[in-house]
Amino acid sequence: MPSVDSTNAEAFRRAPHLPGPAWIMAGVQTAGRGRRARPWSSPPGNVHATLVMRPPEPAPVVALRSFVAALALFDALSAVTDSPRALALKWPNDVLLSGGKVAGILLESQSAGPGVAVLAIGIGVNLIAHPDPTQVEPGGLRPVSVHSETGTRLSPQAFLDALAPAYAAWEDRFTTRGFAPIREAWLARAARLGEPIRAHTGTAIHDGLFDTIDAEGNLILRQTTGNLAISAAEVFF
Repeated sequence: MPSVDSTNAEAFRRAPHLPGPAWIMAGVQTAGRGRRARPWSSPPGNVHATLVMRPPEPAPVVALRSFVAALALFDALSAVTDSPRALALKWPNDVLLSGGKVAGILLESQSAGPGVAVLAIGIGVNLIAHPDPTQVEPGGLRPVSVHSETGTRLSPQAFLDALAPAYAAWEDRFTTRGFAPIREAWLARAARLGEPIRAHTGTAIHDGLFDTIDAEGNLILRQTTGNLAISAAEVFF
C-alpha cells in the first residue's frame, strides 16, 4: 500500500480477515514507531513492513520471535549486500551495519488469556535513507543505510523478497527445534559479546560485560558481584 499510519496498526486491523500469516508493507508510514513509542523515521524507499500471525505458544515463547526476526534480517541483508562480516545483531532488537543501526524490530501483540491472539512483527530497514545523526540520543548508535554503507540500491519489494523466505526458514527451525538453535545462531552474530556495555532499564543503569543471553532471551550482564539477568533495557556501547 502507498501509505499507512503504521504497518503494525494495519496488521491488527487486517488480522481478523486473514486466513494465515501475511506480510504487510507500506511505501510510507505517517505514524511509524519504534520501541517505547518512539517515532520511527519512515521515508519512501526504506522498508516499512509487518509480519502478522496467530502464534500458538504462550506469550513468553512468542516474544522470542524477536530473535527469529533478527536472524532473518541478518540473512536478508547479507544476501542483498554481500557484506555478512559488516553485519551484527544488537540486543534486544537492532541490526547493525558497519557499526551503525540499519534496521530495527518491534513486536506488538493482542492477548488472549495466557496466550497471544495476534502477533505483529514490525520491521524497519534503512535501505536508502537514515535519520539525521543529530537526532540520536547521546550515546546512541549512529544511523546508517544500506546505500550509505555499501552503495547498494534496491527496492523495498526486492528486500522483502529476500526477507520473507529467510524468516520462514528461521521460523520453521524455531517451531520444530525450539529456542536453543536460535539462541546459538544469534550469539554467533552478536555485537560486543564479551565486551563492556551499559544497560539502561528505565529505573537503573547497569555496567558489565555482555556475557550471553539465556534460554528466555534475557541479557546476562557479568558484574563483579555476579551475573545479572535483564529482560528489557536500552543497551549502549
